[in-house]
Amino acid sequence: MMLVKKMLNGIMMKEITIKELADRYDVSTRTIQSKIKKLGYEWDSKESIYRYVGEESEPLDVDFSTLISKNSKMPAEQKLATSEVAASTSYVDESESTSTSSSKASTVDAIDLLLQHPKERSKRVYRGFYFDDDVLSIIDRVPKSYKSELVNEALRKVFKEKGLLD
Repeated sequence: MMLVKKMLNGIMMKEITIKELADRYDVSTRTIQSKIKKLGYEWDSKESIYRYVGEESEPLDVDFSTLISKNSKMPAEQKLATSEVAASTSYVDESESTSTSSSKASTVDAIDLLLQHPKERSKRVYRGFYFDDDVLSIIDRVPKSYKSELVNEALRKVFKEKGLLD
């Protein structure tokens, strides 16, 4: 049994990761993040803590394992891809959160959608670029077949924010 307060403290103190929780409950990291959000918590990347933003009393003494449905199993290959996607997008969100509101954490953007449901590939041109280690470590967490889509969507998002694309 793991109470919500013990789980959240463990995550914030870096004693346990979302990935380790996902493995423990045999679900994806996205499922763990979704359950935490449904409890009324939002991740504050500046302070690396979960903040309670719910309207009811804070559910600290709830057994987290009771919130995980044993019926929602997915193929291991899909679970791995989903956990890698969740890890990479959370890092992207953390690095961008300094210039956006806290509501950003709850929105699903084109990158999330693309990673959940890949679209038809457009005509592409290959270019080689050098990446810094921190950026490359995020890209390498995404399955090989999604790397180009992730980089294109991330760049497209930044270029739109700067007014360079419509």
